[in-house]
Amino acid sequence: MQVFLQVLLALAFVAAGVLFGAFNPQPVIVDFHLFQWHAGLGVALLSALLLGAVLGGVAVSVGIVWPLRRRLRKLARASAS
Repeated sequence: MQVFLQVLLALAFVAAGVLFGAFNPQPVIVDFHLFQWHAGLGVALLSALLLGAVLGGVAVSVGIVWPLRRRLRKLARASAS
């Protein structure tokens, strides 16, 4: 049942993204100084949102999760011996 709800929620977010992109078709140019990216407004905003979420997840993993896992392994080794 939980897998069904997860798939249903994922499909709802995909549908919302498709609708957001469809309702914002205005062309925009994203200039990265070295190259330019031509896209629709909805695609550009959704891409920026996705990139921000991925970079935030990486920052949390590197800054918090990895040091805590390292500390946990160190404590487990110390308690085992």
